[in-house]
Amino acid sequence: MKKLFPVLLLLAAPAMAQETQYHEPPAAIRDLLLAPPTPRVSLSGDGSVLAILAVQDFPTIAELSQPELRLAGLRLNPRTNGPSRVSYAVGLQFKRLPAGAETPVQGLPVQARISNPSWSPDNKYLAFSLTTPASEGTAGRVELWVADVATNSARRLLATPLNETFGTAFEWVSDSQTLLARVVPAGRGPAPAADATPTGPAVQEAGSGKKSGARTYQDLLKNPADEHLFDYYATAQLVKVKLADGSAQPLGEPGVLRSVSPSPDGRYVLVRTAHKPYSYTLPISSFPQRIDVLDVATGSLVKTIVDLPLADNVPTNFDAVPTGPRDHAWRADVPATLSYAEAQDGGDPKVKTTIREKLYLLPAPFSGSPQELAALPLRYAGLTWGTDHLALVDGYRWADRHETTWQLDPAAPGQPLKVLFDGSSQDTYHNPGTPVTRRNAQGRYVLRLSQGGKAIYLSGQGASPEGDRPFVDELNLQTKKTARLWRSEAPYYEVPVTVFEGKKGQMELLTRREAADQNPNYFLRELGKKAQPLALTHFANPYAKFGGSFRKQVLHYKRADGVDLTANLYLPPNYKKTDGPLPTLMEAYPVEFKDKANAGQVNGSPYTFTRISWASPVYWVTQGYAVLENATVPILGEGSAEPNDTYTEQLVSSAKAAIDEGARLGVVDPARVAVMGHSYGAFMTANLLAHSNLFKAGIARSGAYNRTLTPFGFQGEERTYWQAKGVYDAMSPFNFADKIKTPILLIHGEADNNSGTFPIQSERFYAALKGQGATVRYVVLPAEAHSYAARENLLHMLWEMDSWLNKYVKTPAPAVN
Repeated sequence: MKKLFPVLLLLAAPAMAQETQYHEPPAAIRDLLLAPPTPRVSLSGDGSVLAILAVQDFPTIAELSQPELRLAGLRLNPRTNGPSRVSYAVGLQFKRLPAGAETPVQGLPVQARISNPSWSPDNKYLAFSLTTPASEGTAGRVELWVADVATNSARRLLATPLNETFGTAFEWVSDSQTLLARVVPAGRGPAPAADATPTGPAVQEAGSGKKSGARTYQDLLKNPADEHLFDYYATAQLVKVKLADGSAQPLGEPGVLRSVSPSPDGRYVLVRTAHKPYSYTLPISSFPQRIDVLDVATGSLVKTIVDLPLADNVPTNFDAVPTGPRDHAWRADVPATLSYAEAQDGGDPKVKTTIREKLYLLPAPFSGSPQELAALPLRYAGLTWGTDHLALVDGYRWADRHETTWQLDPAAPGQPLKVLFDGSSQDTYHNPGTPVTRRNAQGRYVLRLSQGGKAIYLSGQGASPEGDRPFVDELNLQTKKTARLWRSEAPYYEVPVTVFEGKKGQMELLTRREAADQNPNYFLRELGKKAQPLALTHFANPYAKFGGSFRKQVLHYKRADGVDLTANLYLPPNYKKTDGPLPTLMEAYPVEFKDKANAGQVNGSPYTFTRISWASPVYWVTQGYAVLENATVPILGEGSAEPNDTYTEQLVSSAKAAIDEGARLGVVDPARVAVMGHSYGAFMTANLLAHSNLFKAGIARSGAYNRTLTPFGFQGEERTYWQAKGVYDAMSPFNFADKIKTPILLIHGEADNNSGTFPIQSERFYAALKGQGATVRYVVLPAEAHSYAARENLLHMLWEMDSWLNKYVKTPAPAVN
């Protein structure tokens, strides 16, 4: 393998930086990582065609190390004017359902890089972005392409490159003959120099008396030079593109167009434009923004709906929102009516009020007064439109994880809301499911109705004590009676993808089905009938050379306070009980709960196929380890208590319960157990080593270890440092560096983009551990963000982990008295 880019290692002894070449793990681990990826699929709105997209393998470090700009919370590739980190599809096939052949789409370039597939409202075309990487003498670009289902052919639709600063840069208009696209403005000129000589200091000032704390964000603007770069790359021109010939007509003026959305009737377009003054402490989502409606025919301004200021005084609570109108969107079931929400509590969930939100409608031509649609006692969480007399609205409250769905009649605004569902978002056993939608003739998603419009369909994960059993129900909205139409049955784990009307008028269900020994594939069945489903895809098992699957056992056990816990146990393929207890690797990720019963509910299924991601601990069954994967670690705080008030006690108790259960079964050697985690799991790992002696080693990837560096909240904690100093201090393993005697491997992506997990978290934690004489190794993976991607980095990461486990867990040195 080509050796590129050294990995920086900071070692405890000797205490100096070292450069090394990349290494590879044992062949079994390497081959598992590089097993071929399973294709993605996209179903047309009418269920007649399945697009099958071959998935890109891991990029190389050379690809990942392309130039990258980090501006306003975004990461951009200046060579393409698009996102810098994209998981591309590299091939496209169409399959006519139910029994058509998988036919490759012609006309695509070699090594195509496809993203953002989008079906036309009439389901005859699939539009997508195609990225052309920069090469010697050629600038990169993102282009708008379209594939024709009838001819199985693709073509570039627009010569002007797209501007994908904010993601998908095109939208279909309802006529299926027109698209709206954001493109790089003509004659833009060269980019400003990123290292321009400063013209003065960057200055920020506060003092209004208003509290304006913010969570810890990455990649923010830092100075006027950054602002110039951001304006250059983020500014786009909206154009109307004709499908027939690719001709483009400009609409409106260039601007920092965060989103554009045509109205269902295709006459108008809703445009959200960010503008100055920008912020150096908040990302683009909080910048001032103007909401406009333009005429699609002429591009002229119809109405400025609202101009919102910088959202720099929003409370840090999870369900806090900015003041003023927000969440503007088109009503999906009528030609051209806007809906939006406005907080009635100043955006602060701590304010006591009976009405927390109001919802409004504003129909075309947008010159009248908004009409109040509904008043909500909870924070607004979304609308699902159905008919003139049916819509569903969701609300939530973070403090107790409460959520409600109401049924309302859009033709009778102001009437009392009818509660349809009400309960805890964490009570998965009683979750009624999510309403099933369909794409209407305008390409918008509306409720799929049955029984002459009296009933809706619901699909859900079907959590239960025996594991998840996904389902599809029919709910009569008048009688409130529910009929179960389908449920996943053992030995399979089968997930509903969509419900649609088949060619003969019967309702059909597309599912993704897998089993412990069967790779996920897609199936078609008639809803409500017991007939065998029709297999639509036959994706190969990526682990055929390893025997096809990995043996998984779901363990059920309790921790000391009676909370029910689970873990997935994996054992080496040829393991026999007579082999005795094994060295063990435990992986977990803590989750906060407000109710003991909900904290103990079972999630997952014993029938899922184990697809080993780059982050998985399951690789080590090939090296003779037992693996406890996804050991549940609920952090519980009932009533007025907050979960994190007793974080470390619950953490240690959960870990001990998992080890004890494995030891009881005779498969886990409690004297040879390592713990690992990524992100909040890394934070957990460091805390377990600081507050227990349960483990022989720890592996912490891309974590945060000093909570004073995230003073306005983190993970599920919404209190600030100044409101809960004791909690922040007790939860920071940095404060207990002198207590950590267990060897710990720290790994971090050099370009971590996650809120709160700056690389400095690992840098300073390493320095603290080294200064206290701990056994510690710190590995920085070049160019990696919070989630790792490059082939060379991933192989090296697995080598580091395997070496650490072998040295300190599998065959540890004798303890020194």
